[in-house]
Amino acid sequence: MRFSPTFLDDIRDRVPISNVIARRVSWDKRKTNVSRGDYWACCPFHGEKSPSFHCEDRKGRYHCFGCGVTGDHFRFLTELEGQSFPEAVQTIADMAGVPMPVADPQMEKREKERTSLLDVMELATQFFQDQLQTANGARARAYLRDRGLTGRTIETFRLGFAPDSRNALKEFLAGKGVSKEQIEACGLVVHENVPVSYDRFRDRIMFPILSSREKVIAFGGRAMSPDAPAKYLNSNETELFHKGNVLYNFARARRSMQGSNGEGTIIAVEGYMDVIALHQAGVENAVAPLGTALTENQLDLLWKMTSQPVLCFDGDGAGIRAANRAADLALPHLKPGRSVRFALLPDGKDPDDLVKHEGRAPFDRVMAQAKPLSEMLWDREVRAGKFDTPEARAELEARLRQLVAVIADENVRRHYQQDMRDRLNSFFQPQFQNRGGNERRNFGGGNGGNFRGQKGGAPAGPRTPVAASDRLTRSGLVRGHQDNTALRECVLALTVINHPALMLDDYDEIASIEYDSRELQKLWSEMLGAAAVVAGPHLTRDYLLECLDVAGFGPLLKSLDQQVRNARLWTATEEAAMEDAREGYRQALAFHKRAKDLRWQKIELERDIAQATEAGDDAEIDRLMRASQEVQYEALRLENQEAIIDGFGVLSGRVKGAASH
Repeated sequence: MRFSPTFLDDIRDRVPISNVIARRVSWDKRKTNVSRGDYWACCPFHGEKSPSFHCEDRKGRYHCFGCGVTGDHFRFLTELEGQSFPEAVQTIADMAGVPMPVADPQMEKREKERTSLLDVMELATQFFQDQLQTANGARARAYLRDRGLTGRTIETFRLGFAPDSRNALKEFLAGKGVSKEQIEACGLVVHENVPVSYDRFRDRIMFPILSSREKVIAFGGRAMSPDAPAKYLNSNETELFHKGNVLYNFARARRSMQGSNGEGTIIAVEGYMDVIALHQAGVENAVAPLGTALTENQLDLLWKMTSQPVLCFDGDGAGIRAANRAADLALPHLKPGRSVRFALLPDGKDPDDLVKHEGRAPFDRVMAQAKPLSEMLWDREVRAGKFDTPEARAELEARLRQLVAVIADENVRRHYQQDMRDRLNSFFQPQFQNRGGNERRNFGGGNGGNFRGQKGGAPAGPRTPVAASDRLTRSGLVRGHQDNTALRECVLALTVINHPALMLDDYDEIASIEYDSRELQKLWSEMLGAAAVVAGPHLTRDYLLECLDVAGFGPLLKSLDQQVRNARLWTATEEAAMEDAREGYRQALAFHKRAKDLRWQKIELERDIAQATEAGDDAEIDRLMRASQEVQYEALRLENQEAIIDGFGVLSGRVKGAASH
């Protein structure tokens, strides 16, 4: 039985390849990164003692670096388990929960028709390419030269030109034996409600749009005349083309990811020319929606290629509005290991402008400053107005609660709730201190204390740039009388940066560390991005420091270093022996996790106490108050225990140069 490519693609997409292979191998725990869908094992095709067999769920492929075998779901089952191809398809379909297709003459006929339509689209592409090189295409060639495109780039993307004629393409295809019905089915002519059909694309530079199998399925046309009703015109919906399900340059960008060892990302920009200009500058992992706002299906395509695509928008008002729409679109679909980041270009610039004169460096700097989704949402909401009254602050809190509530995944939703609580506490705290009171705000209800030990800050509203030392103080990186949180976070961050070898063993855990400090959140995001680019012996302290310094974190790093040295926590410094650094990191992380758990319990208890108070349930209030006291006692005990353990590196005698301090 012949299976349609659409059916095979569907069941492959539904079943992670790791699920298929896991029936025959045991994954290596040290090298495997489950959150990224990156798996390693000893090869089932040849005997070996160290794992060189690799598979990636994102790509749906496996490869052994020892014996060279490679393939997809079906090939694994046919070559290793000896199944016939139909049996392998049946196995994957069963795992996907999809019924096998029954023999359907109509379906087979449609598949043949699709194939013939693809042939027609290929003929049209060649026609447009040829026209670009004729005298009629001179203006189009000049335009592309003015945009800085080389002949090689034009050929790579198969750019062409549709002449200013009502029937040039139609007559060319008819001369090749293409029927009127096929031309119409491809969307190459306008034929509805007109007596005589005519070419859809006229006097336009043509951009072929490819399917995931790199077949031309549609076109985008850029008008040469400034008087054209539409500057850009796409093919209409056809049997081959559904605009909301396709990304421009999808296949080429996905292929560029194959050499990234799972560490790359995909960048979604706004238009065809942005993608092409970036490709010419060396950024080959860019895609674009087809002239409309990003759709859910297009977002799913991005997530199939990478866990955290970067959505890049112009920095003007329209670009920011588009970014906000994309944020709202992504929010309900977040899952562990599935999010988005946002890069906003300088106002009035697009990617083409950035790379035209200086190459990719300016664009790379924009990418390095990409914001996580949570920060994008927060910035949008606090930019909306003043919060100098209790009513305004309550309104902000309610809006944030409603936003976060749409996240379907319970764990991700809980972490977003915590993130917004922390941001609210930090944002409003200075106002309450200025009044000299003890009032606190807490996202989600209750009295909600600020557990971050913050002792100052700017008034609520737009923030102004401050020196690194001031940012350190305002972000909570100063040790308080009864709060070790800030210094503990300093120790965690600085230990890993000074001893990046820790990431070789504990990358997943290190990547998941959540900081209360906004400055450390940004620093950590930048550090992880830099670490993802290199591997093994190339991941050094000097490399990380250089990347962080370029990103503007040099002054903050100096302040962090001074903090831990003042506190005599030598395990976090570069002089510490690796054994001490590892032990200090593990102790700090254990305290960090436990303190966060206690803080979460306290928040929940305060909320429950408020609800019980409203209900007048005295017995429940007493029970909750006792539980709250136990949590506070446990937090105090944890703090005392942490104070006793501080200074491990000095006592061990393994810190290089400790005596000099």
